[in-house]
Amino acid sequence: MSMFKVFDIAASAMSAQSVRLNTTASNLANAESVGSSEETTYKARHPVFAAMLNAMHGGPKEGVGVRVLGVVESQEPVQQRYAPENPMANDEGYVFQPNVNPVDEMVNMISASRSYQNNVEVMNTSKQMLLATLRLGQ
Repeated sequence: MSMFKVFDIAASAMSAQSVRLNTTASNLANAESVGSSEETTYKARHPVFAAMLNAMHGGPKEGVGVRVLGVVESQEPVQQRYAPENPMANDEGYVFQPNVNPVDEMVNMISASRSYQNNVEVMNTSKQMLLATLRLGQ
């Protein structure tokens, strides 16, 4: 594997984790919102990742990065709460709350942040190795 591919792989992973951080932030920002029906209530969103692979001349496949296939809505049911005083309540007096679990989202945020930091370290270490290699020729 070329040393320069390391930068491409780490950059794609950083981009993927950035999407993960953004969706987590969106989920947390909407965790306390309410809707008047299940259809209009915010639903948690999660990115879907896939490994990008390259076939090596008939041999094993080689990893070349990560890509985001898309962002999907959670299929968990939204929560229904009786609150007839709420202006968003439906005819029966219920409001609907998102299916966002703040604890899970905080775990996702910490995990994505650490993964992003690890890929920054991979890039910095690779850069130092390339510079050391170039200094050998001096």
